[in-house]
Amino acid sequence: MTLVDISRALARRVDKLQFAPPVTHVYNPLTYAAAVHESYLRRFGSGHKRVVCLGMNPGPFGMVQTGVPFGDVSMVRDWMDIGGAVEQPKRQHPRRPIQGLACTRTEVSGTRLWGWARTRFGTPERFFKDFFVVNYCPLAFVEDSGRNRTPDKLPANEQARLFECCDEALRLTVNLLRPTFVVGIGAFATARARAVLGANSVTVTSILHPSPASPLANKDWAGTVERQLAAAGVPLPALQ
Repeated sequence: MTLVDISRALARRVDKLQFAPPVTHVYNPLTYAAAVHESYLRRFGSGHKRVVCLGMNPGPFGMVQTGVPFGDVSMVRDWMDIGGAVEQPKRQHPRRPIQGLACTRTEVSGTRLWGWARTRFGTPERFFKDFFVVNYCPLAFVEDSGRNRTPDKLPANEQARLFECCDEALRLTVNLLRPTFVVGIGAFATARARAVLGANSVTVTSILHPSPASPLANKDWAGTVERQLAAAGVPLPALQ
């Protein structure tokens, strides 16, 4: 089994789920952005990783556009040097068009996360030697107004069906990559990692989410994360 196998199985399972209003549109970049997403998995997801970083779900100008977790276009295209065609989903919200790697909007969370990786590790090869980044949930949820709705805001019955799929994919990913640490990016991802991996030998820890909606993240996010990783015992290389 490979990460691509896990991704495709997860994509098929979540495509069968139904979500009620206020969600009116559901984006699954594992399908329409599969070319870029699977390029990311094949290029950087092979072998064992010391650290797996776990995000919540795709952002509107990150993974929704590129298929890469926290995948701000400039970071995917220019730093990771990943390209590929992004198709159109079956249903798009008029305020949330898919432009793929031609998207000109910035995903702030992605520029912060991958910008930190670039500063600390220099090259993507050096970062991905020991680290990998995945999202817990592959779907993005959009309300009629165009507003993003995160998985933690879904009704309990919808969460249960969705989390069953995502939990299984997370278990398979961790069993495949065999990390020492799983780092939840934000409270939601950390909680899901602890719920799913509690009986595993992996150490689950947490870092501040880089979202600009968080006041703390707008004050030296990279410095905060460095301190959190150090406190958790996650080894980091010298600054490049």
